[in-house]
Amino acid sequence: MIEGSQKRRFFFFLIITALFITLIVWKYGSIMLFGEKQAGTIPGKPMVERGPILDRNGRILAIQTAMDSVEAWIPYIREAQETAGLLAEILEMDEEELFTAFTTRSGSMWIKRKITPTEAARIRELQAQDRLPGIYLRQEFGRNYPEQRIAGHLIGYVGTDNVGLDGIEYALEDTLSPEPEGRHQDTLYGNQVFLTIDITIQHTAEKLAREALEEYQADSVMILVADAKNGDILASASAPDFNPNSFMDFSEKERKNLPVTFSYEPGSVFKIFSIASFLDTGSITPYTTFFCNGLYENPLLREPIACLGAHGSVDAEHILEYSCNAGAAYASDTISIEDFHMMITRFGFGKPTGLPLAGESHGLVRDPGQWSSRSKPTISFGQEILVSAMQIIQATTTFTNRGIMLRPHIIKKIVAPDGRVLEEYNREPIREVISAATADTVLNMMEAATGPAGTARRAAVEGYRMSAKTGTAEVLDPKTGTYSKEAFLASCLAILPTDDPALIVYVVIDYPKTGIYYGSRIAAPIVGAISSEILTYLGIPGEGYRVIEHPGMITLPAQQALTVGATLPDFTGFSKKDLLPLLEDHRFTLKIQGSGWVVRQYPPAGTTVTEGMTISVELQ
Repeated sequence: MIEGSQKRRFFFFLIITALFITLIVWKYGSIMLFGEKQAGTIPGKPMVERGPILDRNGRILAIQTAMDSVEAWIPYIREAQETAGLLAEILEMDEEELFTAFTTRSGSMWIKRKITPTEAARIRELQAQDRLPGIYLRQEFGRNYPEQRIAGHLIGYVGTDNVGLDGIEYALEDTLSPEPEGRHQDTLYGNQVFLTIDITIQHTAEKLAREALEEYQADSVMILVADAKNGDILASASAPDFNPNSFMDFSEKERKNLPVTFSYEPGSVFKIFSIASFLDTGSITPYTTFFCNGLYENPLLREPIACLGAHGSVDAEHILEYSCNAGAAYASDTISIEDFHMMITRFGFGKPTGLPLAGESHGLVRDPGQWSSRSKPTISFGQEILVSAMQIIQATTTFTNRGIMLRPHIIKKIVAPDGRVLEEYNREPIREVISAATADTVLNMMEAATGPAGTARRAAVEGYRMSAKTGTAEVLDPKTGTYSKEAFLASCLAILPTDDPALIVYVVIDYPKTGIYYGSRIAAPIVGAISSEILTYLGIPGEGYRVIEHPGMITLPAQQALTVGATLPDFTGFSKKDLLPLLEDHRFTLKIQGSGWVVRQYPPAGTTVTEGMTISVELQ
């Protein structure tokens, strides 16, 4: 009994061992014969082709392309040193590192992902010569940005695995590259994202930003253009910039989307929001005057606040026209801290605008309890408060929409692969910030700044009414905790045309180092330059321009049938279709050369038609 039981256990052990060995041999054989499955693939699930990103007019900014990646199956590599040398030369990699990997690792490994077509062609050539056994090209989807640097900060970029890492690519990852849900198709196509930017306006803004960055040796330059009526961002330029096709070659500073992420003290541009707050709360009227002797003096302050000049008696319009710090500070004495803080937050400062872009700044508006006796007057002209350029654009829509603030948009619509519009972003009012009367009043007051005595006169465009405000802000030195005597931020904000606002243009130059730093001197001319180009491009008429209205259709009179009488007619301008009936006229032979419309004929018009003559016509 015992001996029989031992035999059965031994026999059972032999069967289990044999099955285990068979499984190992089968697994090894399948790997040798068919190769190892790529890590990260999901059997049976479709490949996802990332949707394109386009500008508002459908011009492509980002598109999916098929690219080759290099993979090695190390057991098949015959000469590790030679293979490493060939690949190192083609792919610009370290030969010793490749050789070490080939001799110390096993199985499969990626060598380089998403190589150039030239590199792939050279590898295929060597494969055809059987000089790269064990080396394979695997096709993957890659991302291409055909406009290079244009709108790079907005678009963002993707990583090696085609996953968005920044910008719209990151924010709309699930829209551009939806997760496969089934196995009913080989390829799943992502949705198309149309941005609000116009590539022509964006190109102009980026060109001017780069030129200003170099000319004034600045830390950075931002230029924003928005549709004044619906909040669409038509251009958002930031210099320095980068090329998303090779984003790893650029620093974090170059890749930073400053109009959204950078917070700064705005300087005197902020006066338009302060004056609007004072007027709307009734603490001043358009006729209230203050006296500026070059200083704002208050017994609560240890020292007075200096103004750029002694402007004498100033009302709200003159405060904006001359950019009078003392006048703005005296006006701030008429409003309570709580009311002023309430109005600032109603303009949207202290909160992000909600654009679908990572890292958007909140800015900084301190609680009233943290304000000192100096806070109210200095905030009135744009110090002790931090804003982003996009917040300034959002707040400015209040003046272009009669007191209603609009949400800025960077996405115009999202379209499915089959052409269905899934989402469309239209004008989006947030709230009424000030009354329509106050908005109109401040808008008209701002126009004085572009007049002969105004600080924004260099921004003016001939033939157009323009409302504008310049700013020159001292920059806080983090080392000393005081305002720097060298670092300044120059800016200029414009709304045009004043009588029917169509555009908002904002230029910011951070820390220019050429000795010229006033917003009126360096930012205002850029506003004028880009405004002039955009107005022409969009066909917005100015004063004295003759506007011809046309329905967009023309009616051409029906052309009479072509006939040949006793003399030859002029065939010029007739089509081949018009000539075909003449082939049935047996008096002459008609030879037709080319296609399109008749440009030449022989004999010429007016020649007498004779029996058996040949007529030649040339079409283009």
